[in-house]
Formats: sequence, structure tokens, C-alpha cells
Amino acid sequence: MPSKSPNRSINGGIDKLDFDANRKKPSSLHDSEHSGPSGLLRDDDSLLSDVVEGVIERDRRRMKRAVTNLCAGSITAYSLYGPLFQTRLRYTQFQVNAVSITAELAMYLPVPLFGYLCDRYNPRILSALAGILFGVGYLLAALTYNTNDHKNLKSWPFGTMILAFVGIGMGTSCMYISAVTTCAKNFGRGSHKGLALAMPIAAFGLSGMWLSQVGSQLLYDRERGDIDVFRFFVFLSGLLFGVGFLGAIALKVVNEEELIEEAVSELERSGLLENSPFFQRSLLHDSTLNHNNTSYGTLTPPPSDPPTETASLASADPSESSENRRKKSWLLNTETRLFLFDPTMWLLAAGFFLVTGPGEAFINNLGTILSTLYPPPSAGPPPSNSPATHVSIVAITSTLARLATGTLSDLLAPTSNPHQQYQPRRSVSRLTFLLTSTFLLSLSQIILASGLVQSHPSLFGLISSLQGLGYGAVFSLTPIVVSVVWGVENFGTNWGVVAVMPAGGAAVWGAVYSLVYQMGIEERKASAARETRCFGLRCYAGTFWAMAVCSWVAIGLWALAWRRWRRRGIAV
Repeated sequence: MPSKSPNRSINGGIDKLDFDANRKKPSSLHDSEHSGPSGLLRDDDSLLSDVVEGVIERDRRRMKRAVTNLCAGSITAYSLYGPLFQTRLRYTQFQVNAVSITAELAMYLPVPLFGYLCDRYNPRILSALAGILFGVGYLLAALTYNTNDHKNLKSWPFGTMILAFVGIGMGTSCMYISAVTTCAKNFGRGSHKGLALAMPIAAFGLSGMWLSQVGSQLLYDRERGDIDVFRFFVFLSGLLFGVGFLGAIALKVVNEEELIEEAVSELERSGLLENSPFFQRSLLHDSTLNHNNTSYGTLTPPPSDPPTETASLASADPSESSENRRKKSWLLNTETRLFLFDPTMWLLAAGFFLVTGPGEAFINNLGTILSTLYPPPSAGPPPSNSPATHVSIVAITSTLARLATGTLSDLLAPTSNPHQQYQPRRSVSRLTFLLTSTFLLSLSQIILASGLVQSHPSLFGLISSLQGLGYGAVFSLTPIVVSVVWGVENFGTNWGVVAVMPAGGAAVWGAVYSLVYQMGIEERKASAARETRCFGLRCYAGTFWAMAVCSWVAIGLWALAWRRWRRRGIAV
């Protein structure tokens, strides 16, 4: 047997010595006498089986995280039924936008709170809450739509639809942040952090595509020639209620204690803990317990021998568990304070505000923008240029952009180590990808505002593609940058603070779009009484010129933040 082990190691196999510390000891002398080569092989087979089962279990949990976000982005299908709020429920453009803006605010404003709860407790609670909010919200929206769509039923007030989309927006936020935070903490410290974050974010974007296709193809009202909104809402209510509780079972942060210890050690080496009362108390506690060779209650426990049965029993000490909880709370509070007082964070957040607001407004109003391209007597967009088609285009291109930027950032982005600033290889910064994607967004806004698409509606697919590529890349790269610059220990809270920015952006640009659109309607009222729709370039040109300017301002802010990170030696 000794002669076999070296060969196995040389050939890239697993040497039996690698598992000596974990091999079960013979229960008796008789067992040890008969534990020859065959016994060792049986042990190795058992250990390999455990490893394989562990990998399968890990992949199964990853798939469940992806499944939750494959349904979480149902709100991105809003443009599929938004125009029907105008034609069937007789809502004005302001009311249609009020519903979408309410959903955006409910989706983004609570993100810091939900991220905080995810960091301090666990993501399972948020996933269960998401299922409840989705189930109730979509069911209420279905009932409101049904009563208002049938003349023989008493109509429910507009406020009821607003309330329904508050629940839908909050459910989206809960499901999204629970899945992304779980992936960030479990995989964000490895060499594939970009892909680890891009996967759930891409799944979120992809959900709008497949849900819009289900609605337009399977839940179709053949008598009216449009999606059956009532059945679609009922379908989403049941589906997302079940997915929320699936996440409540599957989502889990693995080895969080090690994550906290590593983060504390990094802060200690940086010199930021010298004036911390908690740090000083921990050092004093360490010195008083050093003679017992125990390390709990310390920030940087000394190296120790492999755990024994006695050590395992000691780890169950309630005082140690309480001290670990205090350490975690102290660390997360410190990380939050450092994050909020970092000027570059505000530069990143301001740029995110300026870019995502126009993107959200485009997605929410995609249906009404398309309708402006087909004035009467045209019957409206053909099936090849329908809102469902462009929702799918945006979702597909957004998904591809998220996966591509996540993968390429892992392969090409610079990496840092304690001894040199950058690895000696050709690298492309994540900020290069971020600035390029923002340029693509501004390009689509300029083309749309110029009137080229108004004359050639078939080119709207180009606009949807550029919007999807730019928007998806920005939403993938920004959380990756947050995890690289400020770490993953407090990722839920940190990303939550930045992710709240699209709420204000969506509200501002939704209102701007509605105002310009309504002004276009007022110009037509001389020839059309009680007109609720606008047609032509005047309905949106001013809005998209202003959006393009904001995209270029965001590029400048991010370039300034990038320059400051390079001065600090942060490899972004």
C-alpha cells in the first residue's frame, strides 16, 4: 500500500494521507488487525462518495437559487399588459405610470432594509415573505382588473391596483436580494465571483422573457386578440407563492463563521481596529483565556491543532455563541459605517441612479412607445413588432450581457494580492465594461430621440437590443464592483444601499416620460376629443435626449471613482 500512494498523488489522484485526519478510527483491536489495504480502500471509497454527494448537493442548492430568480422578475413584463390598462380600464398615461412607479418604489426603497435583515439573520425568511407578498399582490391585482374590465361588475377604485403593486414590488425585492446575497456570500470570495453574481441576476432578467411568452402565447384571449390579464395575474400569484416557499427551504449561507473571521482579520491588518472598544475588549479577553488554550471571544484566534471531541463539546458553549453573534454584529456595523462614509460609494451610486432610471422607464413604457410608432388608421404594431416580442428581446440581450460581463470580468479583470498590486498579465478592468455598456445605452437613446425609428419602426428591435445589453451589463457589473471594493460580508446591506437608487430614477423618469407624452396628447386634442393616446416623435423625443445626457454624466462620475480606486491600489 505505501508504494501506491505516491503514484496516485503524482497522477493527480487523491492520496490517502490527505484524509488521515478525517478517517474513522477502528472501533476495536480486531478491526484494526483486519484493516489492511482493502479496509483503507473501503474508507477511501466512502470518503470519495461523501465528496461526490457534497458536490451534487451544492449544485442542487445552486439550481434552487437560480429557480427562485427565474421567476422573481415578473414585474419586467409590465409593458405586456400596461397598454391594456389604458384601453380596457381607461386609465390615463399618468395612472398607468403611477402603477409602474409605485411598483418600482416598493421594489427598490426597502432593499436596504431587506439586505440588512438578510445579513443579520438569514435569506430564508425573506424568501417566504416574498411568496406571501407575491401571492396576495397578484391576486388582488387580478380581482381589481376583472371587476373594472366587466361593466356588469362594480369597479374597484384605482387605489386598489396601486396597493396590489406595492405588494408585488416588495415581493420582487425580497426574492431578488435573498438569492443574490446568498450567492455572493457562498461564492463571492472565489475566483469566479463575477459569474456567481451574474447567474442569479441573469436569471432575474430572463424571467421577464419566459413569463411574457407564457402570458402572450398560453394565456391568450382569442376573442379580444390580447393577453388575458386576469388569468395571467392568477397564474403569477400561484407560481410565485410556491417559488417563495421553495426558496425558504433551499437558501442557506454556508460557513458564515469563517467569512466573519476572515473579514475581521483583514480589518485588523488594515489598522482600522486600533481604536475599537470591541477589539480592545477582545484582546483582553484573549489574554485572560490564553492559558486554557481557548480562542473564542478573540478577533484573531491563534492556530490550533485539529479539533478533538473535547473541543467540539467546548464549541457548544453558549457564551461562545453569544460572543460570535456580538462579533458578527460589530463587524457588520463597522463595514456599514466604512461603506457609507466612502466618497467613491456615492459616486458609484449617483451614476447608478442616472443610468438605471432611464432604463426602468424604457422597460415600463415599452408598450406605449411602440404604439406611438403606429398612428391611426394603423391597427397598431404587427405581431413581429409587438410588446411581447420586445420584452423578450430586452430579456434575452440583458441575460446575455449579464452572463458575458460576469464571465469576462472573472477572466480579464485585474486581481490583487498582498505583495503586488496587479497580476503580471494583460487585464481589462470591470469599469471598462461598465463604461462601455453605459455608452451602448446612450447610443440607443440618441437613435430613438433622433426620429430614425419613427420613420422605420422595424428598427425598434435595435433599440431593444442595445437597451437590454447596456441595462443588463450595468445591473450585473455594479454589484460585482460593490463586492470587489467593499467585500461580501456585508453585501446585502451594501448592495441594498446602492440598489435603492433606481427607485428615485424610475420615479423621476417615469414622471418625465408621462409629462412629455401628455403634452403630446394635449396638442392632438384639437382634432380628437377625449384622446388618451399620443402618436409621433413629439411623444418621447425630449425625454430620450435628456436620458442620453444623464448617461454621459454617469460615465464621468464612474471614471472619477475608478481613478480614486486605482490610487488606493484597489484592483477593480
